[in-house]
Amino acid sequence: MSASATSESAINVGQEQVALVYAKAFLASTEKAGETAARVEELTSLVDDVLVPQPQFAAVLGSRRLAHEEKTALIDRVFGGKASPLLLSFLKVLSSHGRLDALQAIGREVRARYDEQRGRKRVRITAATALDKPMLGELTEKLRAMLGGEPVLEVAVRPELIGGILIRVGDTVYDGSVASRLARLRTQMIDRSIHEIQSRRDRFCNPTGD
Repeated sequence: MSASATSESAINVGQEQVALVYAKAFLASTEKAGETAARVEELTSLVDDVLVPQPQFAAVLGSRRLAHEEKTALIDRVFGGKASPLLLSFLKVLSSHGRLDALQAIGREVRARYDEQRGRKRVRITAATALDKPMLGELTEKLRAMLGGEPVLEVAVRPELIGGILIRVGDTVYDGSVASRLARLRTQMIDRSIHEIQSRRDRFCNPTGD
């Protein structure tokens, strides 16, 4: 492994450790205020709807070149009157400790711990084509039985998979037995649809039943 790769790995591990510490602190503060569900959703939205689609803004928040006072003013200008007082205070605490660069990692850790506390399992599904509601419903049932918890599905479509499907739970990727069961489910649904169409056609062609 190169020196740069080793350094990057150390940074990632360090950021994960930082994220865990601040995620615990954030959840503790929301529980004390009796606002956990709302604040977790708010932080998740900040990460997913603001920071991820606007990496330049995320980079500004995490920049070491900007003083804490400047970041506080920026937070007030962008989020003041929109974000809750608890979230605003948390962002400013992160800024004061020079940890806004870990905000996305903290948001992910908060979401993961919150789901874990409530017996939820976040599952990322990547499929070659969009999955309809019946298929997602059956897949949810299979995952619920397999994981022993309530699966929360995040679905993405990647046509380059060429008919395949990947299912990720944490660091584990399922692309064999689960994919095979889903393929069988797809076939069963198609067969049922064909059978129904044929039955309707037969009734239409022979309405008297003779």
